Amino acid sequence: MTGSVEPLWRPDSAAARSSQLAEFTQRAARLAGEPFDTYTRLHQWSVDERPTFWRALVDACDIQFTANETSVLENDHFLEARWFTGAQLNFAANLLKRRDDKHALISVLENGERRTLTYADLHQQTARLAKFMRDFGILPGDRIAAWMPNIPETVIVMLAASSIGAIFSSCSPDFGAGGALDRLGQIEPKLLVTCDGYYYAGKRINIVDKVAHVVRDVPSIAKVLWVDVLGEVPEGADRLGALLESNETPILEFNALTFDHPLYILYSSGTTGKPKCIVHGAGGTLLQHAKEHRLHLDIREADVLFFFTTAGWMMWNWLASALATGCTIVLYDGSPFHPGPANLFDLAEREKVTVFGISAKFLQSVENSGVRPRETHDLSRVRMLISTGSTLPHEGFRYVYRDIKTDVHLVSMSGGTDIISCFVIGNPMLPVYEGELQCAGLGMAVEVWDDTGQPVQNTRGELVCTRPFPSAPTGFWKDDGHPRYRAAYFERFPGVWGHGDFAQSTPHQGFIIHGRSDATLNPGGVRIGTAEIYRQVETFPDILEAVCIGQDWQNDTRVVLFVVMRAGFELTEERISSIRQRIREQASPRHVPALILAVPDIPRTMSGKIAELAVRDVVHGREVKNTSALANPESLKHFVGRV
Repeated sequence: MTGSVEPLWRPDSAAARSSQLAEFTQRAARLAGEPFDTYTRLHQWSVDERPTFWRALVDACDIQFTANETSVLENDHFLEARWFTGAQLNFAANLLKRRDDKHALISVLENGERRTLTYADLHQQTARLAKFMRDFGILPGDRIAAWMPNIPETVIVMLAASSIGAIFSSCSPDFGAGGALDRLGQIEPKLLVTCDGYYYAGKRINIVDKVAHVVRDVPSIAKVLWVDVLGEVPEGADRLGALLESNETPILEFNALTFDHPLYILYSSGTTGKPKCIVHGAGGTLLQHAKEHRLHLDIREADVLFFFTTAGWMMWNWLASALATGCTIVLYDGSPFHPGPANLFDLAEREKVTVFGISAKFLQSVENSGVRPRETHDLSRVRMLISTGSTLPHEGFRYVYRDIKTDVHLVSMSGGTDIISCFVIGNPMLPVYEGELQCAGLGMAVEVWDDTGQPVQNTRGELVCTRPFPSAPTGFWKDDGHPRYRAAYFERFPGVWGHGDFAQSTPHQGFIIHGRSDATLNPGGVRIGTAEIYRQVETFPDILEAVCIGQDWQNDTRVVLFVVMRAGFELTEERISSIRQRIREQASPRHVPALILAVPDIPRTMSGKIAELAVRDVVHGREVKNTSALANPESLKHFVGRV
């Protein structure tokens, strides 16, 4: 199924013509010497003429270099590609171009605490922390770790580190000590900035003992700066607040660095072993985020941008980059459902959010809770709703337009920590079709390939990117010669980025993501995406969530579905029969689970994604190698010996 024939939303013609993408299309047409009357033609040019495209993007998005490149692209092969050779820039300088009294950050905690920082405030506080770092001996390439909530101090630490050229890495405070050690122990930070705790679901959660454990076991940490969230910072500890609130007014220095100078270390989920430490360069991250914010989402300085994320997910890094547009960013830390399921819609109304970002799982949860914001909230300022983190099913699209807002631009987008950005994203000049992601990102040579490595249209296959792009990782940490990097992305199709998504292109220039390739099912040798099963199961109001795996069985694979029932409901034979019937009718007979079993909980990664591979390992009697990567590892016991 490729979605409805009629679009759910069409862009206003005047808004489309005045979009930043329309302006860039005209710029590109002048460079190409030909008109681009469709996005398909513009996209093809951006892929075929990538050096010209990416240089044009630098100019169009006001990316500030301190020295221009001698060559935009050298060696057009993954792993050997070199972008903007000779160029110099500073990531923080590009995010802090404004220094006025416009609000840069609005911070809201679950307990109601609200703070604001202007761009002038943000610049000055970054300068104070950067001076401390320099005086402490922080040099380009040193690692700075933040074990922090999603609050302004976390942004300031990132900006101060990147102004010097230190490498910033963060994880959220809900990580256990083991999960934090798996990450920080690998990258060996010199400075750790942490908090005393955080608020979640009405609880105060103290992490002081966890921090002490990690500091004791990571000898590279020479200094700890504490942020007082709960009022429980250890006595005598060095407090970041004292630095940021001082009367000192130092000049913020920005080191001029190479285009591929390391900016961030991000982490894979780590459910099959220690997480991979993925290194991202400053220039590629800056260009890719500027392209997505300005051209694909049309974010401008008048926008108020919110995305629900922790500091441990790549969407935090993506959100912070929007400072380069001069917009206002809303940070929220806490449960999205406290004190009630409409909490984030309350926030959107109160803070006059214009671009509202959440996960597909959030949309499913609020729909199942009976929330209809269209009837209860003033969302007149919300012009765009962004969904990512997992596949947004057709029903999620319908819910948005039926119960949230009829005239909103819904952008379902997909990419990952691996590229710190998107392969498939939104477009302010194209319509939105049910179940479809609108288009491939400019400059990204995205295709769907079959098992033989041939491109296919409107047929399921592997999502690949056939040509290098600037936001590809510069490598994995301590992966000399790139053996782990090659194995992660280039083993299936040599020389071509295999992203690990099971996908399908559509006649509307869009894409459908059917789930992760490593979680696809193969009953009878036919590949099935788990998202197709979840889509049908999630239509039952008495089912809270589900996980689906393929179990090796009698020289074949059988589909096993585990469901979590809502409070007060049981998984009856009647419900099992109706689930099977719906899957058979709406998907196919091959999708029908051989077994449907109830469990009280399902394992998830720290970023909230269902850990299908962990469940599959437990069912097959294999060890789950890194349970510290799971938010709720105790849930694995519910799958032992069940099938």
